[in-house]
Amino acid sequence: MTIKHTSVTALAIVGLLVAGTSCKDDHNDTGREFAPQMYDAVGYEPYRQVRENTINPYGLNMRDPARGTVARPNYHTTFGTGDSATTDLMIYNIPKDSLGLAERILTNPIAQTDKTLEEGKILYGRYCIHCHGEGGKGDGLVGKQYKGVPSYSADAYKTMNDGHIFHVITHGKGRMWPHGSQITPEERWKIVQYVHKLQQG
Repeated sequence: MTIKHTSVTALAIVGLLVAGTSCKDDHNDTGREFAPQMYDAVGYEPYRQVRENTINPYGLNMRDPARGTVARPNYHTTFGTGDSATTDLMIYNIPKDSLGLAERILTNPIAQTDKTLEEGKILYGRYCIHCHGEGGKGDGLVGKQYKGVPSYSADAYKTMNDGHIFHVITHGKGRMWPHGSQITPEERWKIVQYVHKLQQG
């Protein structure tokens, strides 16, 4: 009986010690984590890990890109040769609600050639034809469902300039969704060239 009483007493003392040490009046003490996986991911994370990575620089799981890697999208494609070479495609930062500004200041930096016009036609077929139709009349299969897709060769649409078209491709307008995340600036400018051809009817 004494042994049992001693065991109960010992357990009670241990319980009091644990309770006394775990309940501190310290606001900086976060206590014990009973489910650490809820705080630290089990899978690899690029910028940190629960246990320090001693192999990679700075202890990160993420590695530096291989030398010569080109970031996508590439906003700095060079056009032209010699003194006329330009990389002026702009990292496009004109806000969505500034269509008038785009109309005033943007001009197509890509010189129009048969090659760029043909590339613009291909890109138009890939991204635009389903709504705007083959001839730019707003009669694409999806455009018929949307209803109200304009014809490029009618009313004010036949005078839309480079900046207007580029801005609308980038940010969208009305029912047209933005395509800036899908189409690089270079590709957008080539589509602009082809849209100008469709404006002529």
